[in-house]
Amino acid sequence: MTTAAGPRPQVVAVVVTRHRRELLAGSLAAIATQSRPVDHVVVVDNGPDESAEPVVRASGLEVTYLPSQRNLGGAGGFALGMLVALARGADWVWCADDDGRPADDTVLQTLLDCAERHGLAEVSPLVTDMADPDRLAFPLRRGLRWRRRRSDFAGLDLLPRYASLFNGALFSAAALDVVGVPDYRLFFRGDETEVHRRLVRSGLPFGTCPAAAYLHPEGTTEFEPILGGRLSAQYPANDVKRYFTYRNRGYLMSQPGMRWLLPLELVRFSWFFLATRRDPAAWLEWLRLVRAGRREHFTRP
Repeated sequence: MTTAAGPRPQVVAVVVTRHRRELLAGSLAAIATQSRPVDHVVVVDNGPDESAEPVVRASGLEVTYLPSQRNLGGAGGFALGMLVALARGADWVWCADDDGRPADDTVLQTLLDCAERHGLAEVSPLVTDMADPDRLAFPLRRGLRWRRRRSDFAGLDLLPRYASLFNGALFSAAALDVVGVPDYRLFFRGDETEVHRRLVRSGLPFGTCPAAAYLHPEGTTEFEPILGGRLSAQYPANDVKRYFTYRNRGYLMSQPGMRWLLPLELVRFSWFFLATRRDPAAWLEWLRLVRAGRREHFTRP
C-alpha cells in the first residue's frame, strides 16, 4: 500500500512463548483483529517439546515460526525475534507476549499515530490488569505519587521518557540500531529494565501513549510492603525467579545510569530480610546473587 506520503511502514510483531498455547492463541487473535494490520508476525517458541506451531498456523496471520531447541528466555527470545524482524525489512517492531494482548483493535494504529505526532523512536501503551482493565498491571510513579488507574492519565497525550517494555512496546528499526536488542545473558527478569536504561541514555525520544492499553496479568503480588507500606521489596514466589531477579538486578545496578540505586537497595533489602522476615540466610543469598550480577557471573541455577 502506498500513500501520498510514501510507502506504508512495515510493522512486524514479535511474540515469545513457552508452553502456554491457550494464552498464545488469545494474544495472536487480538493481533489479528487490529484495525491497522501487522504485516508479519515472528513467533519464537522456547518450548517446542510442547509445540505451539498448530496454534500459530491457525491464527490466520502471516507468520515466521521459530522453534528453539534451547530455552532462550524472554531476553533471548525477543533478541532473536527482533533480529529476524529487522532482517525481513521491518520499519517498526511491535513486541508482544503470550500472556498479554492489545486491549482493543485500535492499539497499533494509536501507537503509530502517537509516534508520528511526537516524533518518537519508541512508544509503549499503558499496561493494564487483565482482570481490571482500568487498573495498571504495574503501578507507575509520577513525582511523589503512585498512579494505579488508567483513568489517572485521562486527557494526557504522552508520558515522555517512560515506557514499560516489552508488553506492546513499538520500536522503530532506527531505535533498535541505536539501542540494540535485549541481552541474552539476562535470560529473563530485568532484560526490559536494561533496554529501558539504554533508551534513556541514547537520547532518543520515547514515551508512553495513555490512549493505548495492553492487557497483562497484574504484577504487584511479588512486592511485599515494608516500613508501614512506604516502601516495598520484591520477593518472587520461587527460587528460580528469585535467582534471576536478584542476580540480574545486581548487574543492572553496576551499569551507568543505575549505580545510584545500590545503596538504596542495600537498605531496602537489608530491612526486608533482617527486620521484616528475620531471615539472615535469605539476606546472605540475596547479597551473593547481587554480587554475582555485579561481577557478570551469569551462570544458570
